[in-house]
Amino acid sequence: MSLNYNELMNPIARDIKPSGIRKFFDLAGSMEDVISLSIGEPDFKTPWHIREAGIRNLNEGRTAYTPNAGLVPLRNSIASYMSRRFGLTYDPNGEIIVTVGGSEGIDVAMRTLLRPGDEVLIPEPCFVCYAPLAQMTGAVPVALPTYEKDAFRLTPDTLRAAITPKTKLLILSYPNNPTGAIMTKADYEAIAEVLRGTDIFVIADEIYIELCYAKEPLVSFASIEGMQERTIVVNGFSKAYAMTGWRMGYLCGPKELVRPALKLHQFGIMSAPTTSQLAAIEALEHGDEDVKMMREKYNMRRKFLLRTFRELNVPCFEPLGAFYVFPNFSRFGLSSEEFCRRFLEEEKVAMVPGSAFGESGEGFARVSYAYSMEHLQIAMDRLKRFISRLEG
Repeated sequence: MSLNYNELMNPIARDIKPSGIRKFFDLAGSMEDVISLSIGEPDFKTPWHIREAGIRNLNEGRTAYTPNAGLVPLRNSIASYMSRRFGLTYDPNGEIIVTVGGSEGIDVAMRTLLRPGDEVLIPEPCFVCYAPLAQMTGAVPVALPTYEKDAFRLTPDTLRAAITPKTKLLILSYPNNPTGAIMTKADYEAIAEVLRGTDIFVIADEIYIELCYAKEPLVSFASIEGMQERTIVVNGFSKAYAMTGWRMGYLCGPKELVRPALKLHQFGIMSAPTTSQLAAIEALEHGDEDVKMMREKYNMRRKFLLRTFRELNVPCFEPLGAFYVFPNFSRFGLSSEEFCRRFLEEEKVAMVPGSAFGESGEGFARVSYAYSMEHLQIAMDRLKRFISRLEG
């Protein structure tokens, strides 16, 4: 008698939808001569001095387990970074955990905070992991739509209207993936005013915070008065330092939340990779100029894409963070998925449908500019040709 896997497995694992980002990435991978603008992975190699630090420590045989929370020198470097960059004080011994990428940080933070039935407020469009991770805890994700007219920022009125007695957690993910939207200090202060007097926690996913093209550097939500005590900040090295494959992230928060989170990390992961942690120390201590150089290159690409969309008469909100643009293709009368599918099939360029990031992303597409100018120019030439046929 064969086993009925569908009936026997955990229904949460069975029913969670796969990533809409990977759907188009995998489809592109099955075709030849495709230019993929679908994945948020820097085209830069990890800076040599960071790679060299990893190689040197491997050669020295530093391959043993580290403390569960991460190497003490790395936690010290993270604490120093949070202090000099955002004016935030975190105790390396009890308020910081080194994680396997920012994704693990989000996961372990949610599993620490959420109980079945709790509601999680998630501004959309947003990265694809938040709702599934909430569902894995038995919590209920609640989408908060954001709109181009508001620069894709979460407004205090939208937040206030969504809060119920079951609301436990708010996700703030700025600079935003997929829109490139940012939240200024004034924006955050307005959100903080709504949260004061509630028991609502915040996960601030700030993985793109160093990739900002506004005149003023961005602030961390935890730096807003009274918010550090209710906020877990998640950050990492993948985007700013081009260290995606090193799988290095971290979370910072009140010790009353971080200590139980460490137990989940301890049993599920043990510790982050030793070589990656040693390289991450080098990144934090000596990588500021690398970040600046890559940010300037991204900004050139951003301006090129915005200029091209204007020439094509395609509305495109001006992103001031991350490395994505979010053009609006709705005037062509196709769903975002159909537009992206046809563009891929007819012109061999992969983008991600806006609908992959929530219902409020319908009509848009995410275009990553974490790719070379050469690839972006070829892709935009193909887009011009595709749009010409649609307008035909």
